[in-house]
Amino acid sequence: MTAKAGAVVTGAGRGVGKLVARMLVERGHTVLVTDVDEATATATATEIGAIARVLDVRDDAAVAAARDDIVARAGRLDVWVNNAGVLVTGPAWEQDAATRRLMIEVNTLGTINGTVAAIEAMRGHGGGHVVNVVSLAGITAVVGEAVYAASKHAALGFSLSTLADLRQAGIRDIDISCVCPDGIWTPMLHDKLDDPAAALSFSGTLLQPADIAAAVAAVLDRPRPVTIVPRWRGALARLADTFPRFGLRALPFMVAQGRRTQRKLLARERRD
Repeated sequence: MTAKAGAVVTGAGRGVGKLVARMLVERGHTVLVTDVDEATATATATEIGAIARVLDVRDDAAVAAARDDIVARAGRLDVWVNNAGVLVTGPAWEQDAATRRLMIEVNTLGTINGTVAAIEAMRGHGGGHVVNVVSLAGITAVVGEAVYAASKHAALGFSLSTLADLRQAGIRDIDISCVCPDGIWTPMLHDKLDDPAAALSFSGTLLQPADIAAAVAAVLDRPRPVTIVPRWRGALARLADTFPRFGLRALPFMVAQGRRTQRKLLARERRD
C-alpha cells in the first residue's frame, strides 16, 4: 500500500483510540499514538507499528508540538482524531471543582486544542479530516453525567460551528466529522458496573470499541458532520430534545433498564 500522510490519535493507548490508530496504520498512514499514559502509548505504538508520544490534550502548546512532530515525520497532516476523554459520574453538586474542571478541560478544551492545531496544519497544505469522538451525551440529557454531558455538548457545538466557519471562509478541503456513540464496553464503562449514576450508559446496546473504530473509518471515507451509533438511539435522543418534558419523563424507565443490565453484567463477571 502506498504510504499516506500523517495521522494523530489522542487517547490512543487503549480501547477505541488504539483500534482507530491500528485502522489508520492499516490504511497506510504514518500514525502518532498519543496518550497521557506513556506506558500504554509506547506499548500500542510498538504493537501496531506507529510512533508514541506522551500528550496531555489540555496543554495547547503540547498539542501543537505533537502536530509539528507528525508533520516533520510524514510531510503533512491528513487525519486528526480527538478521542481522549474523561468520565466521572454523579450529580454536579456532588463533584468537586477539580473533577468538574478535568472533564471540561479534557473533553472540551482537548477537542478544541486538537481541532485548531490540525486546521493550522491542514489549511493551505492540501486539506485533511478532523474526527471528533464525542458521545450520545453530547446530544441529549444524561442522568448522572451532567458535567460530562455539558463537556460533550460543548465539543459537538464547537465542532459544528467550526465546520460552518470553514465553509463560510470558502475552505472546503478540510472536513470535521463527529462520531457520537452510545455506551462503549471499555475499561471506562467496565469500572462503573456497580455505579448507579452510570446506569443510563447501560440502557441501550453496549457497543464494542471495534464498532466505533468502524464508524470512524466510515466517516473518513464519507465525511458526515454527525454520526450517531447506533442510529436508533440517535432518533430517540433527537425526540427527547424536541420534546424535553417527554424526554425527562422517559429517563426513569431508561435508568431502570440500565440498572438491570448492570446487575446482569456484574453477576456474569462474578460467575466468571
